[in-house]
Amino acid sequence: MTRPRRIEGYAIVSADGMLANAAGIMPAELKFEADQRFFEHGLDGVDAVVHGRHSHEQQPHSHLRRRLIVTRQVPALAADPSNEKALLWNPGGASFEEAWAALGSPDGSLAVIGGTDVFGMFLPRYDVFHLTRAPGVRLPDGRPVFPQVPQQSPEQVLADHGLAPRPPQVLDAASGVSVVSWQRSPAPSP
Repeated sequence: MTRPRRIEGYAIVSADGMLANAAGIMPAELKFEADQRFFEHGLDGVDAVVHGRHSHEQQPHSHLRRRLIVTRQVPALAADPSNEKALLWNPGGASFEEAWAALGSPDGSLAVIGGTDVFGMFLPRYDVFHLTRAPGVRLPDGRPVFPQVPQQSPEQVLADHGLAPRPPQVLDAASGVSVVSWQRSPAPSP
């Protein structure tokens, strides 16, 4: 079966590793113009996105992207009645490879954009994960970026799954917001 040529994750998290507040909403305090530009630029370079039912990138080109929407509301795979470029996918009823093939992007690239369970599902598959940190923001009782947080930091989770950090890129010096791209090392040659 086919798989994407590249799988990238994109998340901005608070100092305590949360991507949303306790109600599951990304608060205004976690939105930074420089990070939004980084995110939008990254998504403009992929062929499709995958996210949960409550996640969406809300970018100018969102309506143009093919997408897999993870949901338990369908048995396996189903067309999204509200978006002809979207496919509803229940991982309990269809494998990722089946969903990817049905989406029609066999040689394309994929961006994973949330939420917690979706980010966690792809941990063994990421080629790169772009983790933006907002150190001045705390979201007590919020929704974590990965299921293992807060028992582990997001960085520990990524390292445990074979990804290594590249040097940080400052996105907003005034607020201390920076992104670290965690990359999977290529497999050694036989």
